[in-house]
Amino acid sequence: MRDIDDTPKPAGELALLTIAMPADTNASGDIFGGWLMSQMDLAGSQTAARRAGGRVATVAVDSMAFMTPVNVGAAVSCYTDIVDVGRSSIRVRVEVWVTNKHQYEPAKVTEGEFVFVAIDGNGRTRVVD
Repeated sequence: MRDIDDTPKPAGELALLTIAMPADTNASGDIFGGWLMSQMDLAGSQTAARRAGGRVATVAVDSMAFMTPVNVGAAVSCYTDIVDVGRSSIRVRVEVWVTNKHQYEPAKVTEGEFVFVAIDGNGRTRVVD
């Protein structure tokens, strides 16, 4: 009989780890969704830039849904996985997992697909290396 591990785990590689701070909260004390989205964009852009061999720009974000609020002090981890590479574009799936101060089991918060294009020194689209 084989062991089955049905505990959800992050997909992809860890691209960014940060701590949610009080300055990043809304009036209810939860972390702003926009702050979380900016962390996802940073993580995805690092992965895309590495694959593109240079500078990239975000051109689209697809299908994001927030599953649970993020608390102040939570460790926020963004995992990335390249979904597709086109002539000048790179599609990256980004998952966000958090570990709260008093819980040691990570919980998935959201995921989304970010589309980046490779750009040259003049800000014009270029072919992905």
